Amino acid sequence: MHDERRRIEERVQRVHDQRIKSSIYAASVPFEVEAWQAPGEPVSFEEAASASYAPFAMDTPWGPPWGTTWFRMRGQVPAEWAGKRVEAVIDLGFVGDWPGNQAEALVHLADGTPLKAVNPLNQYVAIANPATGGETIDYLVEAASNPDILADNFSKITYMGDVLTAGDKPLYTFQRADIAVLDENVWHLDLDVQVLRELMLELDENDPRRHEIMHTLDRALDLLDLDDISGSAAAVREALAPALAKPAHASAHTISGVGHAHIDSAWLWPIRETKRKTSRTFSNVTSLADEYDDFIFACSQAQQYEWVRDNYPQVWGRIQESVKKGQWAPVGGMWVEADGNLPGGEALARQLVHGKRFFMEHFGVETKGVWLPDSFGYNAAYPQLAKLAGNEWFLTQKLSWNQTNKLPHHTFWWEGIDGTRIFTHFPPVDTYNARFSGEEMSRAVRNYADKGRGTRSLAPFGWGDGGGGPTREIMERARRLADLEGSAKVVVEHPDKFFADARAEYPDAPVWVGELYLELHRATYTSQARTKQGNRRSEHLMREAELWATTAALHAPGYAYPYEKLDRLWKTVLLHQFHDILPGSSIAWVHREAEAEYARVAAEVEELTAAAVAALGTGTSRVFNASPRDRAEVVRAADGAPVYTEVPANGSAPLGMGYAPPPVTTEGRVLDNGLVRVELAEDGTFASVRDLIADREVLAGQGNLLRLHTDLPNYWDAWDIDKHYKNRYTDLLEPESVTVVEQDPLIGAIRVERPFGKGSRITQTITVRAGSRRIDVETDIDWHEAEKILKASFPVDIRAPYSSAEIQFGHVQRPTHTNTSWESARFEVYNHRWVHIGEPGYGVAVINDSTYGHDVSRTVREDGGTTTTIGLSLVRAPRVPDPEADQGKHRFTYALLPGATVEDAVAEGYALNLPLRVADSAGTPEPVVSVEGEGVTIEAVKLADDESGDVVVRLYESHGGRATGTLRTGFALAGAQITDLLERPLSEAGTDGEAVPVSLRPFEVQTLRLAKRKD
Repeated sequence: MHDERRRIEERVQRVHDQRIKSSIYAASVPFEVEAWQAPGEPVSFEEAASASYAPFAMDTPWGPPWGTTWFRMRGQVPAEWAGKRVEAVIDLGFVGDWPGNQAEALVHLADGTPLKAVNPLNQYVAIANPATGGETIDYLVEAASNPDILADNFSKITYMGDVLTAGDKPLYTFQRADIAVLDENVWHLDLDVQVLRELMLELDENDPRRHEIMHTLDRALDLLDLDDISGSAAAVREALAPALAKPAHASAHTISGVGHAHIDSAWLWPIRETKRKTSRTFSNVTSLADEYDDFIFACSQAQQYEWVRDNYPQVWGRIQESVKKGQWAPVGGMWVEADGNLPGGEALARQLVHGKRFFMEHFGVETKGVWLPDSFGYNAAYPQLAKLAGNEWFLTQKLSWNQTNKLPHHTFWWEGIDGTRIFTHFPPVDTYNARFSGEEMSRAVRNYADKGRGTRSLAPFGWGDGGGGPTREIMERARRLADLEGSAKVVVEHPDKFFADARAEYPDAPVWVGELYLELHRATYTSQARTKQGNRRSEHLMREAELWATTAALHAPGYAYPYEKLDRLWKTVLLHQFHDILPGSSIAWVHREAEAEYARVAAEVEELTAAAVAALGTGTSRVFNASPRDRAEVVRAADGAPVYTEVPANGSAPLGMGYAPPPVTTEGRVLDNGLVRVELAEDGTFASVRDLIADREVLAGQGNLLRLHTDLPNYWDAWDIDKHYKNRYTDLLEPESVTVVEQDPLIGAIRVERPFGKGSRITQTITVRAGSRRIDVETDIDWHEAEKILKASFPVDIRAPYSSAEIQFGHVQRPTHTNTSWESARFEVYNHRWVHIGEPGYGVAVINDSTYGHDVSRTVREDGGTTTTIGLSLVRAPRVPDPEADQGKHRFTYALLPGATVEDAVAEGYALNLPLRVADSAGTPEPVVSVEGEGVTIEAVKLADDESGDVVVRLYESHGGRATGTLRTGFALAGAQITDLLERPLSEAGTDGEAVPVSLRPFEVQTLRLAKRKD
């Protein structure tokens, strides 16, 4: 037989693309359209309905960046269309090849009822099936002219990312607003041809099935009358039916499809636009559920549900009905799909608590899994926290983006730092926006790493980010692929069903231990530093507020614990931990608003804390310590004078309580407090740091060396830092001044000022305090660089085989060598409050109050000694998607801690992030709770969410070893329970009425619920 593959394949493509697809709508009549441009921000339906509209013609430009245009569309179904399937077809002038992040619209009836959205790949709105003829149509369409920030694949700088800089030139040209007849035969033929053609192209050229499909298509197209597509479509479909009816192989891979619409809570659009995106997509989804009984849609992010509930009650009601019918599956159990690395441990717990509780309260559904397809890596505390929140499974997708190494499994048990394991899957289809194309089906089977043991994988399908979610075309593809020879089998089902079946067939799946590090997007540990600082400060302010509010509720008559305010503030903090806000990868508008929100949160939380402290009664100056360790350090009195004070953990003490330590001496460029001696060089770097207790030099080179690197990644500017950044840099060694600025027996400080680059300036105050080995570097930067990253490095005379970096509820150890590609790929990593390096008998930590990104490297000197260098990433200057990212002023502190154990790092990490608070208050004689036992660390103290008055204490083991201890209360104790994160009892905790024994495995998190005895 002659080889006619090229002729037939090209024929099928042209006839499909140019003839069949264009004939899907058999007839159409235009709407009569009028328009009204809303001034400024979006308005309510009621305001839009009462506005004055002007005639509007097709092919007219409309929509300034971030604008809202309301279109009134009126028309009548022609009488001769009776019995036909009639739809509205609206093309706003969609651009590009991405169905999200551009113009979208929500169609309303004249009474305000939302019907359905209009999106690039979902342009229809059902009118009647069948029509009676003569139906009158009256729509009000809210259209958003959002700019396509993704245009040119992020290769160009744009100021479209903020309404303040985007201008007002119309972005789109309206193309179509018609009432049309859907020719169902042609529509189904279009899908038949697509599915068979795509399958054919994926099969091996020597596969008989490929040739069978090819010749079937060729013969079928002979039956197609190109002058009467509609009239001949049925015959063509009949000719294709045998090829579509052949069943899949018995061993064919099974793909569990679940409807999905990944909507970033903010990214290339502001939060206000996400509120509208959710309403549009969710309207589409509920409409599709009405049309397809076998459709199931999985949706995470309780925050987005709340937005719809509050702003679109009719859409909310439809969601509730879909949940009841089993077609809508709340998943994820988190407030938002948070970043997987940077949120603090308690914040991550609250993500799970608030998310799960929302779904339980509003739908009666307890979600069983964590759904995080798009976050940029996953910390090693997740398995334990997920299980403590009642979850059974974990799903991610992003690891398929790895730059260097491929994860060896798609289905596996993931083991966290404490030993907890959770059943985990990441779909081999390598997308969370699947459409069941032939290429996707083939890719899923080809990629699946667990062949021979497992037989199934999951595929989230539907267009995200404003693309409108799953479509009827995708559902039709799924039906055709349910049992088709040559293809994987598709079944649309609930993700809980997939995970149950996958676990049942593969219970002994392999184990992955530790963090799921994404070998990409490493710059998200550093970009948009003010956003990250706002998050860190908010997390610690919330801890303080809850602790002192609990103290006041127990000890101050008449004080009311601020449940509602704390709940609302936590939700604001949790929202801004979304995986494109906290990582710094959003447009300027998002980060501008985030900084303002953090400032508002800080002000309001400070008010709550001040009120709680004041409620404890008036008194002399008292120092309050919200950290979990006893403190003895220098604080500032109201007049600014330094005072040395000893304060118990989670408690308070009079200002000045305790014995003064040896004084600080300041001579020239040398600070000495009897514990450490710091000598600055003429260039302002650390020439020497001597540990006077251990009698050893700490440094093996210039300490606190500031290095300005060129930072132009290959792609994704705000997200990525590529290894070649290390190759080009300038050391900042020309200070403008090095000046002693404080010379007190309790504090010595030297200030170094450096102008550099393109008008930038960094001012650092190096401070040593009496009684402390911690050397603080208080940093003010006025940053005006572009495509640069500023690092601060500390070369330490230690042979450290690994570094220990704090993460949520513990720490991870990462090798300092690069023996394999896995270690080499971790050239930039993250920590929370500290990173520690050590050798037997000695260690050093670097502490911070707001930075996350760092690197640790190791080299051997000519003298045979080893230098281990910690490099902190301080600030970046990406240009895309925010061309002004990080420009302006920054203020933060980092510190060097010589002679540090891991426990010292833990204690000083809390201390730097929870400054002692001085207030005129009577305080309390003893803390609400205290613990005895090495490594037992209190992370949160609060009243129970059910408003019972019980005290909830979250604690964990922080050293990485077994811990036993005793928790004591500052109130009469009636009983104690160990609970899950949602404060539901797991077991009784023994108590003698005064104390609770505590036993923890390494890094175990435990929540105790303590009942107060009623006297």
